[in-house]
Amino acid sequence: MSKRTLPPNASVATQVEGARMVAPAATRNADVLCDLLAQWAPDSGNALEIASGTGQHVSAFAQRLPGLTWHPTEIDPDRRASINTYTIEQENIKVAATLDATAEGWHREFGGKDLIVLINLTHLISWVETCTILTEVSKALEPKGRFILYGPFMRAGKLTSDGDQRFHQALVQQDPEIGYKNDSEIAAYMQARGLTILKISEMPANNIAFIAENSGT
Repeated sequence: MSKRTLPPNASVATQVEGARMVAPAATRNADVLCDLLAQWAPDSGNALEIASGTGQHVSAFAQRLPGLTWHPTEIDPDRRASINTYTIEQENIKVAATLDATAEGWHREFGGKDLIVLINLTHLISWVETCTILTEVSKALEPKGRFILYGPFMRAGKLTSDGDQRFHQALVQQDPEIGYKNDSEIAAYMQARGLTILKISEMPANNIAFIAENSGT
């Protein structure tokens, strides 16, 4: 996650027990995302989740894909503590690491990954920060490594639901640099960085999943 201060309505999580936090969005989409990863993720190797949030997702992913070793990351210390409460008994999950994914150069520390997952972040950061993440992802992936990017996006420059229009406008009003990104621009930038688009899937709640593979050798 970025060091940027996110809008208060953008990333909702509630502390429920000790350091453990619950995000309603993560509760709703965990099963859908597990199904997506089960279809597209490699069976084994090292998986990095950028901006792991509360830890609900990575805990579910590691249960569904036990052949992968999961490396959760988060810039917020409270959320890192929450991640560790979810994952402490799961042997295929490492301790949550500190990562500002919008800073250049992180691939040098977090490289060699067979899978990288990024969920519900690009609408909360600027286009420049998004491009930095995509560039770093392309460098952090092993050849033929997979990248899965999930979240809300514009379609051909247009917001296609009333809910998306309201949320995008609320984000832009709080910070004009953030808001929904255009699906075609995301795909073009990924391809320019050597990430071959395998599929762009329509997902529940009007979200999109980009599945890409590192075409490097």
